[in-house]
Amino acid sequence: MSVRVDAWIWAVRLAKTRSQATAACKAGHVRVNDATAKPAQSVGIGDVVRVRLHGFEKIYRVAGLAVRRGSAAEAALLFEDLTPPPPPKVERPAAVIRDRGAGRPTKRDRREIDKLRGFHQ
Repeated sequence: MSVRVDAWIWAVRLAKTRSQATAACKAGHVRVNDATAKPAQSVGIGDVVRVRLHGFEKIYRVAGLAVRRGSAAEAALLFEDLTPPPPPKVERPAAVIRDRGAGRPTKRDRREIDKLRGFHQ
């Protein structure tokens, strides 16, 4: 048994509307088993679906099929999330804020600022 990929994306609540899921397929943002998917392409249990929505790519394995949209609890049973965790955020030093009207920093001030930013030699 198989289901259209756009209907499956909508049924498992990856896209808010069916037309949004169809548009993502037409734009090339959906891949099934590493091949670009058209909206009417079939997906079956065990297929790997890559969806790029809202600027993020997510990877899912199809665990169940649904044509009708159900509750979020039911939808969670229909896929397995294979998306790797995002890389840890790099800590950046805080911006150095100088008093307004303090003028141009002196050489000594600049060295202290560089030290805070981690540019010291």
